[in-house]
Amino acid sequence: MYDLRSLRDQLPAIRDQLGPRGADVAWEEVEKLLQDRLDRLSQVEALRHQLKKGSEDVARLKREKQPAEEAMTAMRALGDNIAIHEEHLRTIETRLEEHALRIPNVPHDTVPQGTDASRNVEVRRWGEPPSFAFPPKPHWEIGESLGILDFKRAGKITGARFSLALGAGAQLERALTALMLDIHTRTHGYTEVLPPYLVNREAMTGTGQLPKFESDLFHLRDDEYLLIPTAEVPVTNMYRDEILPETALPIRHVASTPCFRREAGSYGQDTRGLIRVHQFHKVELVAFTTPEDSYAELERLTNAAEAILQTLELPYRVVSLCRGDLGFGAAKTYDLEVWVPSQETYREISSCSNFEAFQARRANIRFRPHGGKAAYLHTLNGSGVAVGRTIVAILENYQQEDGSVIVPEALRPYMNGVERLTTTPAF
Repeated sequence: MYDLRSLRDQLPAIRDQLGPRGADVAWEEVEKLLQDRLDRLSQVEALRHQLKKGSEDVARLKREKQPAEEAMTAMRALGDNIAIHEEHLRTIETRLEEHALRIPNVPHDTVPQGTDASRNVEVRRWGEPPSFAFPPKPHWEIGESLGILDFKRAGKITGARFSLALGAGAQLERALTALMLDIHTRTHGYTEVLPPYLVNREAMTGTGQLPKFESDLFHLRDDEYLLIPTAEVPVTNMYRDEILPETALPIRHVASTPCFRREAGSYGQDTRGLIRVHQFHKVELVAFTTPEDSYAELERLTNAAEAILQTLELPYRVVSLCRGDLGFGAAKTYDLEVWVPSQETYREISSCSNFEAFQARRANIRFRPHGGKAAYLHTLNGSGVAVGRTIVAILENYQQEDGSVIVPEALRPYMNGVERLTTTPAF
């Protein structure tokens, strides 16, 4: 969301900086509405000036005991005229806000140029992809053969793109969540939050999911609530409409929640397995900082997410997203991509973003420096990491020729000492 008072002057620069990223914005309509707003404001201010002068004249006539009825009638008519203009102004501003809410955030200067994912820039790699003496299987075959994943029964319960974890599969999900939360709270200093999984429209608007991405969200039929697509939404909105003392910053929260996404428009992509599903669990990192500290915080948050993959000894790489691949609200994003042997490529397992003041303006989250004026803070978030995709990575990278899967050493204490996943009898 952009400040309507300064948007008119900033619009050419914003449009230029966004480039193809702003292709969906109705720029001509925005320019027209901004001019209409300026014209209407000028009219209202002129009329208010007349009203003030006329009110002073009425007061003078009354003091001088002169007839004031005609002047008072004229002032009432003028007041009615002002009310009409103000209503028109509110209508213009409402329409303008609807458009402004759909303008993406401006990329940071360090974001690579490019129009699609092929122009993302690799920053670093960690670990070596494993070598196999046999053709590696995809995770869904491994999980089904072990009896720990059941997509057919999940489809019977709900529908396509849902999964069912059984026995060691369910334990694996729980163990990974516990390990991630322990590392982020004990090592990285994040405070755990257990937020609501249903939010209102104001919350979704604050973090940028509404109005642009309404088709990607699950709605309740009888209540004006939506299922969260990520813990970013409720955790960021904890501080909506608040002014925080600078001494409270940085604030760092971590939350484990289910996530619900309709995945509208993604038909045909990753239709099998756990890569792209309608419901999954994720551990989310959210941070609030002063503007001058936010890019150092982005590096810190990214490193915290990387620590999970390093602990599990999963090979991955970090890429800086180019402007064309950048998310709607992000000013800069690092994607963590884990190695998936069956696809012989790296796949996203975490996105770590600095939104600068984009979400803070929408959600009205500010901080007050000591003795200073309140200003918008910066928000950041990233997966720390997606649990389902971590299961994908473990099943595929640790698979053995006999069909079993080695449990990463760091995860074994959370799995009651189990060192290897083996076939569970079917039922």
